[in-house]
Amino acid sequence: MGRPADRFRIVDVRAHVVGGGDIGGDYHRRQGGHWITDTLIANPMSGYPAYRDSRTTWGIGVLGSVVVEVEAADGTVGIATGMGGEPACFLIERHFRRFLLGADPRDTARLWDQMFRASMFYGRKGLPLTAISAVDLALWDLLGRLRDEPVCKLIGGAVREELALYCTGPDPANARAQGFAGGKIPLPEGPADGPAGLRRNVERVAAVRAEVGPGFPIMIDCYMALDVPYAIDLANAVRPFEIYWIEEVLHPDDFDGHRALKAACPWVRWTTGEHEYTRYGFRNLIQHRAVDIVQPDVMWCGGMTELIRIAALANAWDVPVIPHGSGAYSYHFCITQPQAPFAEYINISPDGRALVPVFGAMFTDERLPEGGRIRLPDAPGFGLTLNRGALSLHRPYPAD
Repeated sequence: MGRPADRFRIVDVRAHVVGGGDIGGDYHRRQGGHWITDTLIANPMSGYPAYRDSRTTWGIGVLGSVVVEVEAADGTVGIATGMGGEPACFLIERHFRRFLLGADPRDTARLWDQMFRASMFYGRKGLPLTAISAVDLALWDLLGRLRDEPVCKLIGGAVREELALYCTGPDPANARAQGFAGGKIPLPEGPADGPAGLRRNVERVAAVRAEVGPGFPIMIDCYMALDVPYAIDLANAVRPFEIYWIEEVLHPDDFDGHRALKAACPWVRWTTGEHEYTRYGFRNLIQHRAVDIVQPDVMWCGGMTELIRIAALANAWDVPVIPHGSGAYSYHFCITQPQAPFAEYINISPDGRALVPVFGAMFTDERLPEGGRIRLPDAPGFGLTLNRGALSLHRPYPAD
């Protein structure tokens, strides 16, 4: 054991790729047939017939999962999973490591700023931010372990005893029966399918509303597949079915398009942000009230440090922040947010109905929803313990 001050000194950073398929932070990569890969969903590649039927055909899971470990001088290790595969590991070990070794893990703002500024010439969005996110989440996990407190206590404390969840999956009626607060479905077809495809989309939404009955929130995930005219036609066509929100209809950078949608269909809750990064990316959406809810993914947008900043900006404009996916990482954030009515549970089981851990077998203690709700443990950090016996970890770029 070192001196007490040494507890807050980083001595090692390790980035691993994860083998085994159904494990980890890249929940696009599932071996057993994940409903999202087997169910038709409109997407940016839908206009190309060879890549229309499944997102796996065009490589959505090609990067794979990572595990990042940040070790303090007393041997305490913070862990996090994310995505980015070997490229993310390279950035962490060969670039970001220099800012972390010898640093105080409590200095999350400084460490984040250094990683972000140092990678601006090749980063700002996408892969570099997913790598920063994994490091940042591991730092928060380390702080929680060093202080013997859950992360939610470190960022403000819970505002409710438990967290309501909505379920993303193919069967909202099953989600309602399981006690979830809402159900989100993929939009099957897009502009390339023409008017007949739009009719089929509306028929799908109508069937879901008939199955779940009145009053149960239904969300529609459009996955960046639409354009402004099509989205307006869709919004008008599904208006009788009381859709709670329509999500991510446009390319993430089409800020003017989002403003046009809100002006044309003010009765719709338009949401986006899953594929946006940092507070800079969210600034235009929030300040111009182009969307009603923002949905950053804490494993992609820059980690917990940056999600807190995004939320502070959104709160000043009374725009709710309901993050995309991310399991326990999102739960620890959402339970501290008075304006977040629920969090997302992505059902990644093969049939989209059985309740399974978001990260597969990666952790021994990942909590599952009960009655559509989650109660966070008092365990330190994010309350997640690596299931090392089930993992195949490879460190492709070990330190010299």
